[in-house]
Amino acid sequence: MSVTDLTTQAGWMVALAIAALVAAGWRKTARATPQTPRREPVVRRKWVPIGVAETTVPLYRRPNVLRRAWAIVASSGIALVLGAVLAIVIAFGVSYAVITLTDLLKQ
Repeated sequence: MSVTDLTTQAGWMVALAIAALVAAGWRKTARATPQTPRREPVVRRKWVPIGVAETTVPLYRRPNVLRRAWAIVASSGIALVLGAVLAIVIAFGVSYAVITLTDLLKQ
C-alpha cells in the first residue's frame, strides 16, 4: 500500500463515520421536551410578592495603611513561592527533555 492509498482509505473512513453520526442523530432532539397541553395555558404558580427588608448599612471605609501594606507583602510572598516552585518544575522538565534527547542522539 502506498501513502496515497492509506490517505484515501482514511478519508473514506472519516467521511463514513461522520455520515453515520449525522444519520444516528438526525431526528433526535438534544433533550426530551415535555408535551404541553394545547387547550389549557401552562400551569403556573400564583404570583406572591417577596418581602424585602431595607436596612441601613455603614458606609465603605478604606482599610488602614498597615492592612494594605500587609496585603502587599503577603501577596508578594505567595507570588515568590509559587514562582519558585513553577521555575523548579519547568527546569526539571526541560533538563529531563534535554538529557533524553541527547541520549537518543548518542545512540
